[in-house]
Amino acid sequence: MTEQADGTGTFHDFVVHRSAALSRTAYLLTGDHHLAEDLLQSALARTYRHWRRIRAGDPAAYVRRVMYHQHISWWRRRRLAERLQPEPVDRAGEDSSEAIALRLSVTAALRQLTPRQRAVVVLRFYEDLTEAQVAEVLGCSVGTVKRHGHDALSRLRTVAPGLVERTQRSIR
Repeated sequence: MTEQADGTGTFHDFVVHRSAALSRTAYLLTGDHHLAEDLLQSALARTYRHWRRIRAGDPAAYVRRVMYHQHISWWRRRRLAERLQPEPVDRAGEDSSEAIALRLSVTAALRQLTPRQRAVVVLRFYEDLTEAQVAEVLGCSVGTVKRHGHDALSRLRTVAPGLVERTQRSIR
């Protein structure tokens, strides 16, 4: 799969190079590996249908926006659905128990946020997007992004008061 004459890559190249990062974003939005796989698959299928139109722009931003909207749609339909217990993390290599506990704490804290708040936190702090970029992805104003971000951080401080300090210690 090579570059097209206009300088844009093929859909296959895009999926190969961006799916890992997009998969992590999907997981942070859903909090579940299986739902994240379904969400990413659904978003990529929608992206493929519009590939000619979006390939010259920022297809990763388009996929993130589709994932966000699809996740909200699923969330509205599944509010009362039962939740399965989290599965053990299936990773190659060793991980310290402190890092695992931190990851579980972050996941549990993110589950306490509304879907919009979670999306803002994931896009701002995990994807490292600006407020304007988040507003574009979510299709809302910058003020709305700021409000959801402020509310989300306040909620996180309430439900997981030591999380910020633990996160900063693990980064150092």
